[in-house]
Amino acid sequence: MNRLVIQHPQLGDSAIIAFAGLIGRDASLRTPALAEWQEVDLARETVTALAEAQQVDAALMPAGARLTDYRLIVFDMDSTLITIECIDEIADYAGRKAEVAAITEAAMRGEITDFNESLRRRVALLAGLSEDVLQRVYDERLRLSPGVEPLLAGAHATGLKVLLVSGGFEFFTSRLRTRLNLDFTRSNTLGIHDGKLTGQVLGEIVNADVKRRIVEETCAQLGCSPQQAIVVGDGANDLKMMGIAGLSVAYRAKPIVRAQTTQAINHCGLDAILNWFVD
Repeated sequence: MNRLVIQHPQLGDSAIIAFAGLIGRDASLRTPALAEWQEVDLARETVTALAEAQQVDAALMPAGARLTDYRLIVFDMDSTLITIECIDEIADYAGRKAEVAAITEAAMRGEITDFNESLRRRVALLAGLSEDVLQRVYDERLRLSPGVEPLLAGAHATGLKVLLVSGGFEFFTSRLRTRLNLDFTRSNTLGIHDGKLTGQVLGEIVNADVKRRIVEETCAQLGCSPQQAIVVGDGANDLKMMGIAGLSVAYRAKPIVRAQTTQAINHCGLDAILNWFVD
């Protein structure tokens, strides 16, 4: 049997009534943003359909699931840990945001299967920009996604290690590592020469296969299985690392990702994950 948790920043009575009718009894716990039912025997597809109809986030979790069951929590960066796509914002300073963003969106929807080529195409359009633009994007445009800091506080308090693995850029992941006290980061390196972006990516590109490998390697380093990892992402490039995780979370994600993950968050902040577990 499972535990069902529905959440929304302003959880309305209509959603609670709808789920209570489906389950056949009232919620065992009700707060302004959450309702919970114990010992629920429903198909995930049924729960997902009603959650979408009621515009709430719903999670079916094994009864007694605890955050301490896990050893590692893994995040994608762009549009997951942070609210922006860094490459799109960098491109804005070159007057190429629309062009770059269209490629980014297609890649994240899974319509471009060669991530390496799509990244090279986008980065090439940045050639000649001052490297100062990177700091401007970080200072002026980069914002943490809602709920990041409480979620990380809960993870750290529980003893989970945190990995940020991104198809984005080391300039940003390194600063987020310091700012958020992350344990591990891996991302791509932009070529810079004489203070200008060269339009090239240096070294191995962090694509879907590399993301999966990094999760596997980090778990091995920690002495745990990928089944003891929680992986959070939003795009097609995250699916391979999500596929090996014990818990995969689609955060405000593309449909192709929501269809293949164990849980989804469409309305709440990332700290909603904490409410899926018993103390």
